[in-house]
Amino acid sequence: MVLLLAVVIFVQLVIIVLLYASRRKTARQLNDIVTKLSDIVEHETSEKLLLHTDHETIRRLLNEINRLLDYNQKVIADYARAKTSLRKMMSNMSHDMKTPLTVVLGYVEKLKLDHTMSHQERQAVIDRLHLKTESVIALLNQFFELVKLESEDYRLPMRKVCISELCRMHLLEYYELLQAKGLQVKVEIPEDNYYIMGNEDALQRILSNLISNSLRYGSDGGVFGFAVREIGDHIAIDVWDKGRGIDEVHHDRVFERLYTLDDARNPKFQGSGLGLSITKHLTEAMNGTIHLSSVPYEQTMFTCRFRRISY
Repeated sequence: MVLLLAVVIFVQLVIIVLLYASRRKTARQLNDIVTKLSDIVEHETSEKLLLHTDHETIRRLLNEINRLLDYNQKVIADYARAKTSLRKMMSNMSHDMKTPLTVVLGYVEKLKLDHTMSHQERQAVIDRLHLKTESVIALLNQFFELVKLESEDYRLPMRKVCISELCRMHLLEYYELLQAKGLQVKVEIPEDNYYIMGNEDALQRILSNLISNSLRYGSDGGVFGFAVREIGDHIAIDVWDKGRGIDEVHHDRVFERLYTLDDARNPKFQGSGLGLSITKHLTEAMNGTIHLSSVPYEQTMFTCRFRRISY
């Protein structure tokens, strides 16, 4: 009986020792985790928590902490990109606003100080002042439109749209301008009507931006092209020209807000840098995609694709 009691006491002591050792090991591992995590946070490194353990709960804890660290790194990276983008946006915005406002101020001072102008000269200055003021307002409207499109709660009302007919009607609005520029126009819109789920106002804005962009930067190629075509269960809209084109290094960035090419500050090629970004946001808001392909003086083409729906 005494022997049995001694064995029981010994077993209990062994269990207590093992539990104590296990708790000590767990506490040591948790302390290591706390120390390492504190070091990662303090020094803002991209390290992960690595610890060899056979404790299932600690392994799960490490997995979740590493997931949190990954998410934290993504947030930091997104914040850095947004900060850089905002800084560049404000710089470009300042440049784009400063130039026309300086011109506006010059016209105002001329009207105020020059008392020798004839009525006809004064009216010409007023007309130029009006045009410049409108350009500033248009730039501000584009900026606020882009901010609205980038907001997470923005929803574009959608309905069935005959994209073929909309393209035909919209091209007619540019007929006189295309003729005035003396461009060779190549239009391919099938007689069949294609339908998509979209927003007419947004689609017209997309077409206006792409056509205006082609006329501004590609008219030196002498050709303007427009096509509507069927690709499987999608409808593609191509706007192309044979102008100076866009180098491949810029292909991904032309859709960034306020991104302009190096010579876009040349008055001949001046733009706000907002049109293509707005176009991309509107296209994606209708579940579409936009793609650029460009070979200088051979073909530069923007292609929008939308899912086709039945009549």
